[in-house]
Amino acid sequence: MNSPANTPRQVKGPARAAIGNLERAAASSPAQTDSPAQENAAPLLSLEHIRKSFDDVCVLQDISVQVSKGEVLAVIGPSGSGKSTLLRCATLLESFESGRLSYGDLVIAEDNAQGQAVYASKHVQKQARARFGLVFQNFNLFPHFTVMRNIASAPMRVQRRPKEEVHEQARALLAKMGLSGKEDMMPCELSGGQQQRVAIARALALNPEVLFFDEPTSALDPELTWEVLTVIRNLAAEHMTMVIVTHEMFFARDVADRIIFMEDGAIVEEGRASDLINDPRHQRTKAFLSTYAAKR
Repeated sequence: MNSPANTPRQVKGPARAAIGNLERAAASSPAQTDSPAQENAAPLLSLEHIRKSFDDVCVLQDISVQVSKGEVLAVIGPSGSGKSTLLRCATLLESFESGRLSYGDLVIAEDNAQGQAVYASKHVQKQARARFGLVFQNFNLFPHFTVMRNIASAPMRVQRRPKEEVHEQARALLAKMGLSGKEDMMPCELSGGQQQRVAIARALALNPEVLFFDEPTSALDPELTWEVLTVIRNLAAEHMTMVIVTHEMFFARDVADRIIFMEDGAIVEEGRASDLINDPRHQRTKAFLSTYAAKR
């Protein structure tokens, strides 16, 4: 279960027509299948020309990103570059002023005739939230819930799945995370790395199509960081679709298919992971990576 966040605004009046168009488009689009993505298939996630401001400060400037099924995208850049804000817009924790957001055939928001983003209904947004999972940098486990209850609560309450089925899946996920036998423990009894692995298991329990990570190792020491990165590496090997905001450059190079480098709310450079890390084209990317390497 995600922590409370800003709810995208609901638009009334004439803009309802735009919302109706979004919902009809979503309803009439062909359903997704589990077969491998075809060359012309819609991306699992698409953000187009996203603009976002806080007061008078533009934090996302005409951002366009697409992620295909089975792809791992890493987002890197200096602090304050807009990485986490981009992720929050993609996961409906923040609204944006203009642009288009879709998950496969499901359109969540797009511009009206005035160039302002209009969000679809709460029902459509709920459908979108069922398609992704989010792992926060500070775990966000419920401190008064056991490990099992942290994982099982959302599938049982939101998806209305049977308790026995959910608990069986939760135990399998805990085993996958190297946490067998921890079901009845409280978060305070776990290390930071263990808590983050529980958070990953909680996100996976909802069977998302896309999994987002917001700097998942920033609160961990190097030894615990390795534990969490190993789990993410294994998910990548299983072709889990992921978007990872990270400061772990070499991990991003080895695990991601593509990397985008952001600064000042814009995408400075984008390319294959190994190419961007080992041989960046843009001078600003080179400077950023050289500074990172010097700190290693």
